[in-house]
Amino acid sequence: MREAMFYDKLEGNRVRCRLCRFHCLIGPGQRGHCRVRENRGGVLLSLVYGRAIAEHVDPIEKKPLFHVLPGSRSYSIATVGCNFRCLHCQNYTISQPEEGSVEFSGNLVQPETVIQRALAQGCRSISYTYTEPTIFFEYAYETAKLAKAAGLKNVFVTNGYITNEALAVIAPYLDAANIDLKGFTESFYREVVGASLAEVLDCIREYKRLGIWLELTTLVIPHRNDSLEELRNIAEFIAGELGPGTPWHVTQFYPTYRLQEEGRTPLATLRAARQIGLEAGLRYVYEGNVPGEGGESSYCPSCQELLVKRNGYLIEKNLLDHGRCAHCGFAVDGLWE
Repeated sequence: MREAMFYDKLEGNRVRCRLCRFHCLIGPGQRGHCRVRENRGGVLLSLVYGRAIAEHVDPIEKKPLFHVLPGSRSYSIATVGCNFRCLHCQNYTISQPEEGSVEFSGNLVQPETVIQRALAQGCRSISYTYTEPTIFFEYAYETAKLAKAAGLKNVFVTNGYITNEALAVIAPYLDAANIDLKGFTESFYREVVGASLAEVLDCIREYKRLGIWLELTTLVIPHRNDSLEELRNIAEFIAGELGPGTPWHVTQFYPTYRLQEEGRTPLATLRAARQIGLEAGLRYVYEGNVPGEGGESSYCPSCQELLVKRNGYLIEKNLLDHGRCAHCGFAVDGLWE
């Protein structure tokens, strides 16, 4: 266990957590909304420091990050726990643990070991993913510092609910993030996610202000967030506030966890979402979870020539020339070699 960062000690041995935007008030012996930060005698502890529940070598495209070192491998780690309650979470077995199991979860893997394993596997980055990296902040922070010193990039795959204070501390070590913008109404966030859209939007703006490379993902769920109006609002937010060079991934939903009543997202809906994004001025819009359908490849915004041909997570052609279109020389947005 490790004493948590970002909390205030209050009267009666209560504490106020300042790590995420729920700002939990936690009494003695209680845990925060994330289930992995516990108040013991007025001291807030992280119960998951160094307790990796998942370790995998992934293609960076799986995050998904299409504009960060394409074709490279990323050493991906997670602990149990999450501060959201998404009804459709595909990793619910580790994101929503039983409270009594948290401090015994996973395997003890120290930050130094993560770096050693990543380098040994030829990885170019560390991804903090699968669950919500904010809730294992101390572990991610210590690992990220070592990764940066070793020449590795650091990636958050996140729901976008970290406080500005905590984000500012890890930002010097954080190169890129894929943030889930899960919908664009407060009702969707309240009913399906258990959080606030306004807070997510503020957090996304802060990532952008700090200069962290951003790609956004929206899982398009039938009858929940798939109206053309909502998709248009998302696209216009990205183009207007983050810039037209910000990639947007619109991905296919399939029934899982507590959201079993809806079917898979029709391919036509994803195609419509992609067209909406392009019409809003976005340069790069991708269709996800539908490998082989053609919506995963990158094209030059200037001359429309193929830049990167993808099939699922596999790159079949990479025609980028040091981050530029080999045909017309257009400087493609992203983090390249």
